[in-house]
Amino acid sequence: MAIHPLASPLSRPASPEQTGGRRIGVLLSHGFTGSPASIKPWGEALAARGYGVEVPRLPGHGTSWQELNRTTWDDWYAELDRAFDRLARESDEVVVGGLSMGGALALQLAADRGEALRGLVLVNPAVATTRKDVLALPVLKWVVPSLPGIANDIKKPGGEEHGYLRTPLKATHSMMRHWRLLREDLVRITVPVLFFKSAVDHVVDPSSLEIIKARISSRDFTERSLEESFHVATLDNDAPTIFEESAAFVARVTS
Repeated sequence: MAIHPLASPLSRPASPEQTGGRRIGVLLSHGFTGSPASIKPWGEALAARGYGVEVPRLPGHGTSWQELNRTTWDDWYAELDRAFDRLARESDEVVVGGLSMGGALALQLAADRGEALRGLVLVNPAVATTRKDVLALPVLKWVVPSLPGIANDIKKPGGEEHGYLRTPLKATHSMMRHWRLLREDLVRITVPVLFFKSAVDHVVDPSSLEIIKARISSRDFTERSLEESFHVATLDNDAPTIFEESAAFVARVTS
């Protein structure tokens, strides 16, 4: 199936001459129904500072929502896990970050890999929802293949995520079903965390932040509020803040 021209993965080699002679890698994951297009500017900003950057395209993304509906959380996580292994082989230290579901996948990777990664940068990650209509997903997914999309929650005029216009329900149910397992695993996470949360987010409600803060074992936890951005903050008004502060965070936790 054809891949959207803006959805191709991003890969940039490390420039150790910019990072004290050490090869520092950063792995970034996009969110549900999105694609690398939503976080490539973030990756490019980090690459400009000498970090090796990998932004994989998760299975079923950047093509069609129908294809996404034939994939599951296990497929998406396996792709991120493989990308981590590749980057780790080429790097002295690795930091992992993610937007929305990408943040949830990054949390799972941190729980599974422990201190094999040096830190986490999370932008509006989702591990729960207070919406009651999701309780119907186990049945609804067999009746209705999709609902209106969640893409382009961007405050900045003209912002475009290039995500799907429909939300596939079988894939949605796979993601939300895994949230329960992830919430149980949060206690295993001990690495430093930089957490960006948009003050207004029409996709992920505040319950995810509350759960992560309550259950994570990391003692080094920095929370930043993004006052001028909606959900896709990596393409919104506060994007420069995310780029600058995440670069400083990577430098600190890998020093």
